[in-house]
Amino acid sequence: MITTPTVRLAHGADMPRLGLGTWPMNDAQAERAVATAIEAGYRLIDTAEAYGNETGVGRGIKASGIAREELFVTTKFDRRWHGRDLVPQAYQASLDRLGLDYADLLLIHWPNPGHDRYVAAFEGLVDLLQDGRLPAIGTSNFKPAHLDRLITETGVVPDVNQIQLSPAVTRDEARAYHQSHGIVTESWSPLGGQGADVLNRPEIAAVAEEVGRTPAQVILRWNVELGLVTIPKSSSPERLRENLAVFDFSLTPQQIAAISALDQGESAAVDSDTFGH
Repeated sequence: MITTPTVRLAHGADMPRLGLGTWPMNDAQAERAVATAIEAGYRLIDTAEAYGNETGVGRGIKASGIAREELFVTTKFDRRWHGRDLVPQAYQASLDRLGLDYADLLLIHWPNPGHDRYVAAFEGLVDLLQDGRLPAIGTSNFKPAHLDRLITETGVVPDVNQIQLSPAVTRDEARAYHQSHGIVTESWSPLGGQGADVLNRPEIAAVAEEVGRTPAQVILRWNVELGLVTIPKSSSPERLRENLAVFDFSLTPQQIAAISALDQGESAAVDSDTFGH
């Protein structure tokens, strides 16, 4: 079984560098995938209120038989909970669905700046952190401008910002901002997602041939080389094991540069100023 390296977060928690993404699985699919992933060696599991599969994720965790403290479980809450007093309710609702006593990381799923309540939502997260109810807090899909406002108004830095990031959308500005503020960058849709077709790019195939790995392994290793945490989604037992087997080889600076050169710019990412839930 593969042991996944971890990264130390700003508030002291240790987060695995690679985990299982569960969007867009339903409860039954998530239950099977989570149990299979944990058996293969995964210790980071990512879900969200909006995915509608927290119950299945919790069942998969229970079915795995592994001790809770060996896992790092992340979930996220939606816009309707953007209020300092509402966040504890969102957290408890997620825990009830998961069947867990605590999560390791709770994220604001989208900033929804038009709603203009994300600072209050983060204040609610800070309360949970300071009360010892959460080991780590963070954001998802926040731009540097959103993060700047959070840090300025609360004085607290998120542990993690989870953003859309792949060779097609390398998010250089966001990654630089995170690094300068001690925020860990976590990439969702790391293999490019629907429509990006990153896995079939000849540049990726060339590197894969050079290192004797699959295109997916090369892209996930690129994530690791950039210092990211990443959460590829898969329900295939074989693919789950393959995705985790990226810590026993490395890429050269030239290979990393060739992959990064596939970037299509910020406009290729979902715009979190206009989209959110």
